[in-house]
Amino acid sequence: MTLSDDRTRTATLRDHLSCPVALPGEPGYERCAPWNGAAVTPAAVVLAASAHDVARTVRFAGAHGMRIAVQATGHGATGVDSDTVLLLTAGLDSLDVDVMRRTARVGAGVCWQQVLDALTPFGLAAPCGSAPGVGVVGLLTGGGVGPLARSIGLSSDHVRGFEVVTGTGDILPATPSQHADLFWGLRGGKGTLGIVTAVEIDLLPIPEFFGGAVYFDGEDAAAVLHAWRDWCTELPHSVTTSIAVLQLPPLPEVPAPLAGRMTVAVRFAAVGDHDEARRLLEPMRKVAEPVLDTVSVLPYAAIGAVHADPVDPLPVHEDHTVLREVTADTVDALLAVAGPGSGSPQTIVEIRQLGGAFARPPRHPDAFCHRDAAFTLVTIGVVDPAVPGRTARVIAALAKWSTGDSLPNFAPATGPDRLVRCYDMPTLFRLADLAEHYDPAGVLATGQVARIRD
Repeated sequence: MTLSDDRTRTATLRDHLSCPVALPGEPGYERCAPWNGAAVTPAAVVLAASAHDVARTVRFAGAHGMRIAVQATGHGATGVDSDTVLLLTAGLDSLDVDVMRRTARVGAGVCWQQVLDALTPFGLAAPCGSAPGVGVVGLLTGGGVGPLARSIGLSSDHVRGFEVVTGTGDILPATPSQHADLFWGLRGGKGTLGIVTAVEIDLLPIPEFFGGAVYFDGEDAAAVLHAWRDWCTELPHSVTTSIAVLQLPPLPEVPAPLAGRMTVAVRFAAVGDHDEARRLLEPMRKVAEPVLDTVSVLPYAAIGAVHADPVDPLPVHEDHTVLREVTADTVDALLAVAGPGSGSPQTIVEIRQLGGAFARPPRHPDAFCHRDAAFTLVTIGVVDPAVPGRTARVIAALAKWSTGDSLPNFAPATGPDRLVRCYDMPTLFRLADLAEHYDPAGVLATGQVARIRD
């Protein structure tokens, strides 16, 4: 079949849908470019407006030997090529809040910040991640490790149910009592078992929190990192913290004290008594002279201020690993490859403390593994020829303290090596078995999905 024949065949997808469909070169196709800069060149882009649009697209792809990839914001996007139809779910933007039941039904195109803003008048909170600009569904299907993870657990622990389109084009509910195997696998299994078109979540009575970040000059990195390591071991579960070595570019949106230099950010988010939280943070504020201190009592809708992740699209190279512990030697090893004088090109190198409610078994079993993780290490660098090699040096330098595992939402990638890092063998094989049942033709076998065959 020629390239022209392929295009003609794909164009017939329009006959099955009432929503916009764009082929290469047509208006709307440019929307396939993801936030994180992954290479995306699909056969067509479908701007879905309903679950039925999604289901019909899946059935078309199955009938024509094509595959489906899904994108809301594109933060976790991986490569997509010309045998794939890209479904954009941004049009699935419904948001219904039930204040009395403290629940929300959220469409797949909704970002967390939209939910947070809608909940503010009611003093309620949603279990979002550290970057509220990402889509709700993508975070939840990977578990979700937010700024309050030690206090409230995984974001997906608060899911009540999903509406999902399977690889056969069926629209199904997935709850603890309906298609419970799907409910198990959609919490942690990413897109392996279907395309989530809506999700119902529990809301939390957290109108405000005490948090933000304290930033120090890079020259104080050794003192700050060693102090943080000792300090965080005694923190109660009401506090979630991380520490990051930053080299932020001199851009208008970057605060002047942080732009174009190395700094160290102690990120802090606490629920409960604000005076007690202030007392707990005080030792870190005194380690060195801060160049910027943003920690205060904030409305929950400002939870993004803790990590202050960029909101504009940015091509980056990421890597990630789980750490079993952080010792004084771990800190020294990190400083040698990412601290002052190391020549590191990394924009962000972060160690995030876990434990607490993160380690708590979920009310309903799920596909998320590695709840016993003590810390995570994340590296993020703006795409540059030097960055991948230097990233590998950071990961290798901390290999002695690494479990070799990964969490699904960090540093998205594909391939069997990635899968065996994210899941233990029983979980991986169960996900693959369920994929054979719900997606026998492998229509959804793109990106970060657990498939044994392929």
